[in-house]
Amino acid sequence: MVSSFCLQAAAEQMKKQEGGKIISAASIASYKGFSLLGTYSATKFAVRGITQAAAQELAQFGITVNAYCPGIVGTQMWDLIDEKMGQYMNLAKGETFKKFTDSITLGRSETPEDVAKFVSYLASPDSDYMTGQSIMIDGGVIFS
Repeated sequence: MVSSFCLQAAAEQMKKQEGGKIISAASIASYKGFSLLGTYSATKFAVRGITQAAAQELAQFGITVNAYCPGIVGTQMWDLIDEKMGQYMNLAKGETFKKFTDSITLGRSETPEDVAKFVSYLASPDSDYMTGQSIMIDGGVIFS
């Protein structure tokens, strides 16, 4: 049985509905561990694993399970990462964010709207034949 309490609760309701879509939040840190983010990376690697396991367990009930993996999103979370990594890398506030943003192939940081549009796709009928996937939506930071 799926080992996440949230997934278990969602799956039970979706079984009664005869199907549904479970969408989890991972990160580019689920594909590559980052300095100072070891614990965060480990938890996001776990999201990928449970997404795959749950997809296999729940397919028989018409339930798909996928995860989205955003990159460098201009949010308060990145403000904190910028501050803490800046101290570690001896960079001024804002410089860490700029350094990581400069490495994005599409040339800009991600917005919450970029993420929301992809999650909308995962929730739509257009993704009905997708399950067990953890998809990076990062503007070209990590290539797999």
